[in-house]
Amino acid sequence: MLESVLGVRLMLWAGATIPTPRPELMAAIRSVTVTNDADSADGFQIRLAVDKTEFGEFDLVESGALDVLNRVWIAAALGVVPEVLIDGIITRHDLQPSDMPGQSVLTVTGTDVTIMMDLEEKNDLHSNQPDSVIVMKLLARYARYGIVPNVTPTTDVPVEVQRIPRQHETDLEFIRRAAQRNGFVFYVEPVTVGVNRAYWGPVVRTGVPQSALTLGLGPAANLESLSFNNDGLAPVGAKATFVEPITKTAIPLPPLPALRLPPLAASATPTNRTIVLRDTGNAGPIETALASVAAATAAPEPIGANGVVDGARYGSVLRARQLVGVRGAGRSYDGFYYVRGVTHTMEPGSYTQSFRLSREGTGAVLPVVVP
Repeated sequence: MLESVLGVRLMLWAGATIPTPRPELMAAIRSVTVTNDADSADGFQIRLAVDKTEFGEFDLVESGALDVLNRVWIAAALGVVPEVLIDGIITRHDLQPSDMPGQSVLTVTGTDVTIMMDLEEKNDLHSNQPDSVIVMKLLARYARYGIVPNVTPTTDVPVEVQRIPRQHETDLEFIRRAAQRNGFVFYVEPVTVGVNRAYWGPVVRTGVPQSALTLGLGPAANLESLSFNNDGLAPVGAKATFVEPITKTAIPLPPLPALRLPPLAASATPTNRTIVLRDTGNAGPIETALASVAAATAAPEPIGANGVVDGARYGSVLRARQLVGVRGAGRSYDGFYYVRGVTHTMEPGSYTQSFRLSREGTGAVLPVVVP
């Protein structure tokens, strides 16, 4: 356990199958960085001071606790109950030896447990099964990593004589491709130590918002920096056409709105760009509509925010893939946002959280942001 002068505690477990506490690692830590990203896999990096043993090998390299493909749990506690930031797998070592005692550094890098779904490509058929059933089947292979599936059911059941879902990639790539096809997202995040929720479904923009990010409001302020951007060309509409199989008539579908509910902004940025989906001709109307919605949903949101919050003043762990309120930024940019990513950086004496936020337009939906 590493505790900063601010009272923020870091906890780390490591091991081959089931991680265990490693006091020797805690004593050597220089810094720990954990990145939670709504748009890709989560990751971590640990920098440790290492020394050579009497046999000429560096101690923490020789111990085996940090071997590649070992499992790591990292948690932060600002109160009594620690919050797990990542359940990860070590994928890389970088060693910087030094002639100066205590100056050699071992950097350990890894990603979340989804990397174990991305190690082997497969050629499989999944006949007569909707995407949600296939995803459940694939996730069941990784139960040993504490994965609990949270899969949104899909109703499009491909008939074998018309279409057979084929897998020609890793399990992770197939799951992500199926999510994109339905306008969904896929991620794995820790619930508690050793338990991970594998979510496959639409972006969740509901729930109780996290503690507000506050700018320029005296003692309530907790931000070190905050900036906004407004990209009017970010929203995308997608035109699509399918062929009616009996008459062979091409039937166009108008651009459909993105699957982002409920709205977080009072004034949504209009769609100024339109793309054409050119691979839906042989698809049915449902599949074509899904492709149009998926393309609009996958486009970036026009309003973005970047900043850094002081962990001690904020008083809690800011979580990606949830909502958070912003106060003190003016009427156009105050309100609630979706947290796209958070990078937690902990070292003795400091804990900062760099974040990325987004929403579909300007203006707050509600008149007040609760602290």
